[in-house]
Amino acid sequence: MKFEIPYGKEKINIAVPDDNVVEFVCAEKKEDKSKSESEIIKDSLDNCISSGKLSEEARNKENACILVSDITRPCPSYKFLPYIIEELKKAKVKSIKIIFGLGIHRIHTYEEQVKLAGPEATTCCKLIDFDKNRCRLIGTTSYGTPVEIFEEVADSDFIIATGNIEYHYFAGYSGGAKAIMPGVCSDNSVCANHSMMLEDMARAGEFINNPVRKDIEEAGRIAGIDFIFNVILDDNKKIIGAVAGKNNEAFLKGIKLYDSIYEISANTKADIVLTSAGGYPKDINLYQAQKALESVKDIVKDGGIIILAAECAEGFGEDRFGQWMQDVKDFEGLFKKIRQKFVLGGHKAVAVAKLLTRARAIMYSSFNKELTEKIGFKKINDIQEFINEELKENSNLKIAVVPNGRFIKYCG
Repeated sequence: MKFEIPYGKEKINIAVPDDNVVEFVCAEKKEDKSKSESEIIKDSLDNCISSGKLSEEARNKENACILVSDITRPCPSYKFLPYIIEELKKAKVKSIKIIFGLGIHRIHTYEEQVKLAGPEATTCCKLIDFDKNRCRLIGTTSYGTPVEIFEEVADSDFIIATGNIEYHYFAGYSGGAKAIMPGVCSDNSVCANHSMMLEDMARAGEFINNPVRKDIEEAGRIAGIDFIFNVILDDNKKIIGAVAGKNNEAFLKGIKLYDSIYEISANTKADIVLTSAGGYPKDINLYQAQKALESVKDIVKDGGIIILAAECAEGFGEDRFGQWMQDVKDFEGLFKKIRQKFVLGGHKAVAVAKLLTRARAIMYSSFNKELTEKIGFKKINDIQEFINEELKENSNLKIAVVPNGRFIKYCG
């Protein structure tokens, strides 16, 4: 079987003998390819869930803010923002702000803001990067998480949360109220929320009993999200589904649709798992690409190998993550450290360290050999050659190839 592995802005071609490939059981429903992206966007905005149309909900509001994903996310905001802006103009909203939810990621250049928002939005909206130094406490969740929100959002009359829905390794799913928490909340808020990632139910594909997600939803209610618009993408970042309306009713319908398309299971565990974060921008740094490891961890055998193909052109992507990764071979030490004091960035290093206790990690990236080995991985320069050599040693190896870091369940 032949596979295309996304890597940066390119693709790597890999071949695996048919007898060695782990077969996946996919969801029965597939995306409707009969509709164009514009038709999908319009249909969702014309058929809002538990809500009137956006133009009705925002009628005569003084100002509105649209929360938009940052440059590290695959969400093609520029495709749907013109339709949302048109609805807000119909509602006679006087001013519109587009706020990029950075979380703890780096700020954008103006050119990146324009790329994300699109030319039309640039001419009629104010483009603003989230600033963690301008946050205001507006409430506290039942979990004790302070909701310290960006003042530009708090001062808005109407809040629209946008994003794309996909599996998230401890928040269950991306999208929905995640645009608020962690998108536009302080480090203090995000630390409190993310500290619950250590709980058993904080995992991919879990919504109802996931403490991280429940806390996020509470933060969204406290912030007062008025409307959400979420899209579902295919592997080429094309919009194949969308939901709009009230949170979290619309979001729940969105994750049900996402599961129906992308839920995958395997009946056997693999000796080797080859995965990719999905290429640019999801492999722009290791902070983002690490999620792919979490998505496939349940289908690798104990003592097996996970190969991560991720360019990581911007290195680690977060300083604290990079610092903690230097000690990634000491899981017990890192786990004790983060239990004593939760540190953003450190939490991802702990996840990598835990994985390394039961599997070998191989990396194909722009990191040099010395740094790759220092953070617990083995560096390879040719994925196909590595697989071929492993098959020479054992021709019965089972190999799972997951080109886009999909969440996979083991059903054996």
